[in-house]
Amino acid sequence: MARRRGAVALVLGCLLVCCLERGFVSPTNATRRSLAAGFASGLAGVLGLESAQAYDLPDLPYAYDALEPSIDKATMEFHHDKHHLTYVTDINKAMEGMTQPPLVELQKTAIKDGAAFRNSGGGAYNHNFFWLEMAPTGKGGKPSEKLAKAIDDSLGSMDDFKAKFEAAGAPGARFGSGWVWLVVDGDKKLAITSTPNQDNPLMEGVEGTAGIPILGCDVWEHAYYLKYQYRRPDYIKAWWDVVNWDQVSAWYEDALGGKAPAA
Repeated sequence: MARRRGAVALVLGCLLVCCLERGFVSPTNATRRSLAAGFASGLAGVLGLESAQAYDLPDLPYAYDALEPSIDKATMEFHHDKHHLTYVTDINKAMEGMTQPPLVELQKTAIKDGAAFRNSGGGAYNHNFFWLEMAPTGKGGKPSEKLAKAIDDSLGSMDDFKAKFEAAGAPGARFGSGWVWLVVDGDKKLAITSTPNQDNPLMEGVEGTAGIPILGCDVWEHAYYLKYQYRRPDYIKAWWDVVNWDQVSAWYEDALGGKAPAA
């Protein structure tokens, strides 16, 4: 029986390679890495093997240059393809041979679980979140009426909110690397907070206000330095133009029900 399963798996693998080479299966929308991962999972199933599902680097939901002029193409390329990939690779190494739950489930105990979970697991989750909360200029909609009212009630007005958010992410407030966030706290109120490195508000013991993040700006230098150099405040101001408010509003609704973005 094992020999028969092995023969079936070999035939399936050959068919996949043939289709790729002859152009019957195009890797345009699904990378070769994704196809390979899918084949590996299928092979494990055919052979009756149990296999932990490794985390993957998600494709961007838009082109590398889609966020210009706020974020330039070159920054998007090395931010996604190099930095984000490193976090994904390192958390996979840390969890090799272990069952790998959704990334969001790692966040709560990441600080207690150690550097790999805190830095690499946090970095993988935070960047998944970051790409989804952005959209090309003019494509991100606007805050829902419910979210806009919550911002007014908790933070004064949209302009006040942006000013406070920018101040929290400025070098004087968040020295060095980190993130600035809008969260739904334990009382279902909106709050602005910031975290160092790849920490996020879902982590137990995190610096600042714990809660469910619905908006976050990456203020590591690799997120902006090619275009803005030392001018982080200019980067944050330009970043508002590419916020995907439709996504943020949906996450706000989920957060009121206690659900964090799966990212």
